[in-house]
Amino acid sequence: MLNRFQFVVAVTALTGLSRPAIAAERVLLANGFDMHCNHHAQVGPMVRLYTGTGEGSYIEFRPEEIAGYETVPDPPPSPSAPSKSPARTDTKLSPADLHEMLAEAGHQHNLDADLLASVVKAESNGNTRAVSRAGARGLMQLMPGTAAEQGVTDSFKADENVRGGSAYLNALLVKYHDNIALALAAYNAGPAAVDKYHGIPPYHETRAYVARVIHEFNRRVLAREAHAQQSGPPLGSLEASPTR
Repeated sequence: MLNRFQFVVAVTALTGLSRPAIAAERVLLANGFDMHCNHHAQVGPMVRLYTGTGEGSYIEFRPEEIAGYETVPDPPPSPSAPSKSPARTDTKLSPADLHEMLAEAGHQHNLDADLLASVVKAESNGNTRAVSRAGARGLMQLMPGTAAEQGVTDSFKADENVRGGSAYLNALLVKYHDNIALALAAYNAGPAAVDKYHGIPPYHETRAYVARVIHEFNRRVLAREAHAQQSGPPLGSLEASPTR
């Protein structure tokens, strides 16, 4: 099956969105957009924009794609950031159970299971009984109204939560024409906020959330591709052609 999202799409979606916990630079892009990063460095022919204080999270651009840089102060802490309840071992699914659940939901909605896993990681870190200050619940942090709209009767039941969260994310992707960044922003801040600002809302929490989910998604896709290349086709077999 051909997924709706590829790694390069996820990278492109970060343009103009990523604001790390400590934003030291505003990067002006030649296409008219801008984004925030912690710092940048020239690495070979490319410019790396680092989204955190470490060196492991970055986006690469060609020098001609960057128009300039501006130093910006650190953003104030967001008072609206959700507080998740502490993860408990008895409320966590096994990785195998969660993977199977996400794979099934992904199959039903033509969503990459790694994208769903990235959302689950950002929302609840796999805690089926996570609750935010705003009242969002479960693995994919469904608000009561959203859960009801998706036919979820108990958001703390992992299978129901994943089913409802996946259906909701799929509906947002349809609404925003498979723009993963806008869909994630709407998942976090609500479609009304995305529509009001005609793009990613200027909320620190939402921009950080979108960047975090996309970075995790990219990491998983790269790991999956690396594993597939290392495994290779079985000895004596023919490598299968891509299928939809």
